[in-house]
Amino acid sequence: MTDRLLQAWTALLIEAARRDHVRGKGRRWRPGEPVRLLFAGYNGARNTGSDVRVEEMLRQVRHVVGADRVELSVLTLDPALTRGYFGDARQIRLASIFPPFLAREIPNHDGVIACEGSMFKSRFADALTTMMIGALGIASARNGLAVGYGAEAGEMSPPLRRMVRRYCDTSLVITRNEESERILRRLHVPTEPGTDTAWTYLPREPEQGEALLRKAGWDGRTPVLGICPINPFWWPVKASVGKAVARGLTRRAFADSHYRSVYFHRSGPEVRDAYARYLEAIAGAVGAFRRKHRVFPVLVAMERLDRDACDRLAALLGGAPVFASEQHDVAGIVSILRSCHLLLSSRFHAVVTSMSALVPSAGITMDERLRNLMRDRGHGELCLEVDDPDLEERTLQILEKLQAAREEIAPDLGRCVVTNLRRMARMGLFLEEEMTRRFDGFRGRQGLVSWEHYLPPLPAELTRLVDRHDSEAAAAVTPALAP
Repeated sequence: MTDRLLQAWTALLIEAARRDHVRGKGRRWRPGEPVRLLFAGYNGARNTGSDVRVEEMLRQVRHVVGADRVELSVLTLDPALTRGYFGDARQIRLASIFPPFLAREIPNHDGVIACEGSMFKSRFADALTTMMIGALGIASARNGLAVGYGAEAGEMSPPLRRMVRRYCDTSLVITRNEESERILRRLHVPTEPGTDTAWTYLPREPEQGEALLRKAGWDGRTPVLGICPINPFWWPVKASVGKAVARGLTRRAFADSHYRSVYFHRSGPEVRDAYARYLEAIAGAVGAFRRKHRVFPVLVAMERLDRDACDRLAALLGGAPVFASEQHDVAGIVSILRSCHLLLSSRFHAVVTSMSALVPSAGITMDERLRNLMRDRGHGELCLEVDDPDLEERTLQILEKLQAAREEIAPDLGRCVVTNLRRMARMGLFLEEEMTRRFDGFRGRQGLVSWEHYLPPLPAELTRLVDRHDSEAAAAVTPALAP
């Protein structure tokens, strides 16, 4: 019921924004002014993937549009947890009760770029998708830029589907896979193909990961097995005024399921039992793998919420280092992942950010994100489901496959990274075209421009990967062109 109230409230405010636009109220961009863009997403929760995505979006927008032609702002749940991120972008604290906040803040900008990866789905929280719809809807209603950038769509509740159809029909959503495009097109949302935006991120100090591993007891030689577990079963988060009141009165009620403000995770014996089976299956598989292969296991909590899963799994393994995002910044976490020799992850961005280092990886997934990525790589068999009844046995099998086929897998990872860099470059072009369409007098680049110019400046390691891939592709084509 509380989620429905948030949806109704958001819809009313979008309609109010439409009326204001008809009456000529609000900001209008004028040629010569910087374009003021608001990046709306799930930052400030110490979620490595969300923060990396937005970091690279901001770099790309500054590069493509011109740093002197934009003023960028980013929503954050907690500015203290995003301090030092996002360059010179202004950070704005997002209110827990977001509808009136969006209605006040969005008119101060010329457009919105919605930057949450799981943008249109009920799997995690209807409230989060409602916020994305609200941000895009209010911006569209005011005839401002309204772009979903690197978005994914999945199963949505009927009320959310209706909201997307009604309020995102004049937005542009650049998706990160074909499945999301198909879902959104059925809802009459304009889409273009894209990808995630974390592909261009590399830590400035790549040796940081090895230094952290050595400090945790690694000998510098034993292969490192990275493991990124989560609690897949306590989603979705739902708003509940009743639970919030009970918690406020007792200070103890629903403590194990409280997320923040009026939002609570799923809870109960079924959730606890499924969570325990998932962790025990991973522990059993890793234990059996360690009896055959000498590895140094490490647990990586990609988000603060993952710390419990990492601590429990470390205990089941008889002790293992835990690297948590609440203690290490984005650069430190990604540097550790890239220092691994094998990776087993339930986190999408752990796989993405490790792939340009050619780290062989497998996924245990709760939704379509890892499944889509593994298919894109040509490694569909390396993705398992969190509730697989044979999870322990099958996890051991894919760990053995990663170990045996490391050299065979590496070229596929490199090709996939370069393919996604090209997709990300095309996203920059789509954004530039949309800004030209939305803002009378705005001009994009003129003349012929190479695809790389629509990416933020690439680190040398990624440039070498692109050059190697292009050389291999040219070598493969040349014999076919010979007389």
